[in-house]
Amino acid sequence: MRYTYKNIQEFMNYKTWSNKKKIDTLLEIDCSLYAHLGTDSTKAEKEEVKRKSIEIYRTIKTLDKKLGDELLYSEDLKQ
Repeated sequence: MRYTYKNIQEFMNYKTWSNKKKIDTLLEIDCSLYAHLGTDSTKAEKEEVKRKSIEIYRTIKTLDKKLGDELLYSEDLKQ
């Protein structure tokens, strides 16, 4: 099954998934968000993807603080 941004809370509650599997799925969702942006994407669409990406990184931080902090830091450098 392919998970989307809307499914995050669902699979985050799975007791049978390891933190690594949850993080991998979150990163796949993040990549998918950026992959669906194009040259014709509006500024609002790009900002929405960035907002969702930061939310994903904050969720990752709840599972792995160091990785989450690094991802959030790298997002700050883009600004």
